[in-house]
Amino acid sequence: MVQKAKILLVDDRPENLLALEAILSALDQTLVRASSGEEALKALLTDDFAVILLDVQMPGMDGFETAAHIKRRERTRDIPIIFLTAINHGPHHTFRGYAAGAVDYISKPFDPWVLRAKVSVFVELYMKNCQLREQAALLRLQLEGGGKGAVGGKEPAGLLAELSARLAAVEEQAEALSKQLDDDSADAAAVATAAHLERKLTGLRRALDALEPGAGAGGSSVPAQN
Repeated sequence: MVQKAKILLVDDRPENLLALEAILSALDQTLVRASSGEEALKALLTDDFAVILLDVQMPGMDGFETAAHIKRRERTRDIPIIFLTAINHGPHHTFRGYAAGAVDYISKPFDPWVLRAKVSVFVELYMKNCQLREQAALLRLQLEGGGKGAVGGKEPAGLLAELSARLAAVEEQAEALSKQLDDDSADAAAVATAAHLERKLTGLRRALDALEPGAGAGGSSVPAQN
């Protein structure tokens, strides 16, 4: 059974959290509530999340400050953040959201279908990355053990080819996401998203390349992806 991804919902208003849960329940993932920036940071200490939906206007620690703390932590800095705001202060306010590390910035009231579609892309990328990491780890252990036997019913060469194909599918989906954001005229979001996904996918591609025959001595270090 594939483990469900966790989505962190951060908003100080219970009715907004309830609305987000109603919209995202169709994705059949684990939805985690946080009613403040402090509560969100506490949840991020122990759990891994596919994406964070973060309200900008909150008493005490607002969304910008919360995002700054998230991006300063090595464990959480690569988690995609979608800012949600009921106030539109113009381009400067939007730019501040992207500068704080958001991959997208959505004004309320938002289209439920659009929000669900955007979140689903990040969930899919997260799940694929998890699968790739697990299979790469299995393959690496098998290769370090002398290349004897198969992993998960597949010979090393076949498994490596499958990993490469799956990564190519993720790369294609990331490219589609960038085009989607660009089509929505969210240029800054497209740039931020592309940069975030490029780091993740480049690391995974480098790890697979390092496992190719002739790439280096057995047991060489392969960068881990968080």
